[in-house]
Amino acid sequence: MRTGYDLELVHVTKRYGDTVAVRDLNHVFAPGSYVCLLGPSGCGKSSTLRMIAGHEEVSDGAILLEGHDISSLPPARRGTAMMFQNYALFPHLSVRDNVAFSLRMKGVDTAARHARANDLLSLVDMTHLADRLPAQLSGGQQQRVALARALVTDPKVLLLDEPLSALDPFLRIRMRSELKKLQRDLGITFIHVTHGQDEALALADEIVVMNDAVIEQAGPAREVWATPRTEFVARFIGGHNVIALPEGKATVRADAVLLGDSGLPATITAVEYQGASVAVTTRTETGDDVLALLPEEAFFAAPKSPGDAVRLQWDDRRLHRLEA
Repeated sequence: MRTGYDLELVHVTKRYGDTVAVRDLNHVFAPGSYVCLLGPSGCGKSSTLRMIAGHEEVSDGAILLEGHDISSLPPARRGTAMMFQNYALFPHLSVRDNVAFSLRMKGVDTAARHARANDLLSLVDMTHLADRLPAQLSGGQQQRVALARALVTDPKVLLLDEPLSALDPFLRIRMRSELKKLQRDLGITFIHVTHGQDEALALADEIVVMNDAVIEQAGPAREVWATPRTEFVARFIGGHNVIALPEGKATVRADAVLLGDSGLPATITAVEYQGASVAVTTRTETGDDVLALLPEEAFFAAPKSPGDAVRLQWDDRRLHRLEA
C-alpha cells in the first residue's frame, strides 16, 4: 500500500527584486520518502522550502499537494508543517504547551490538545520532561520538542530547515538515525534542507542537489553519489576527483585511486589520518589536486609524507564521464 502524498513543484520561481533565488523548478517528490535538498549557501534550497511551507510567496509557478495548488494558501491550511533551524520554542510555555500551541490556536479544548501533545511527546521520547521549560532542556531535547510541535497537526509533508546544525557532532549523528526512524514510522514525506553531504547521504531516499537557483541533479542517494552528472555535483557531493581527458572531463572516486610504481606523476601535499582510512591529497604536474583514500593498513605498510613524489593509478573502468 502506498503511503504519503504527492508533492510537486511546477515551474516554481522566486525573485527578490532583480535577484532570482529559485529559477523554474520542476520536481515531483516521491510519496512517503525522505528527501534532502542539498547545496551550498545561497543556492535556493531554503527559499524552496519556505515557498512549500507558505512562508515565502511564489513569484511564478505552482506547488501541488495531492494535485491541488496550495501556493496561495496560508501555511496553516496547506497540509505541511515546518521545523525551523533555531527550533523557535516559546520560552514561557512548558514542553507540553509548546507542542499543543497550534491546537490551542485552533480552539481545541485543553484536555484534547494535551492528550494529543502527550501522544507526540511519547513518540519522541519526551514524556518525562513534559512540564519543563525549554531553557531547562538540552539542544537535542529541544529538537525533539520542536519535532513534536511540528507533527501535532498531522501534516502530510514535514519540512525541516537544517534541523541538525545546532547540535554537536555526536548528537547530530544520533539524531540522524532518530529522524530517519521517525519518518519511516509515520510514512509521510520529509523534505530536509542541508549543506552537509554526509547528512544527506545518511538520511535521504532521494537527494536533490541545487546550485545557483536550479536543480543540478536529483535521484536516489547512491546514484547521485556514484554517478554525478556535472562537475559541480561531483565536487560538492565529495569523494570524487575530476580528471581532464582529451575526450572530456571524468570523475574517479577517491577510494579507487592508488599509489603505485607507474601512472600519473604527482606530489603529496597533505596526509590526513581518518581512522579506518588515510586521505592523501596530491598535486599533479598540471596543477590538479587528486585525493586518494587509502585503507589504513595499506597506507602504513608504505607510509608517505607531504613533499614525497608518487605515481597515481586507477582502473579505467572506474572512470565516470560527466555529462556536462
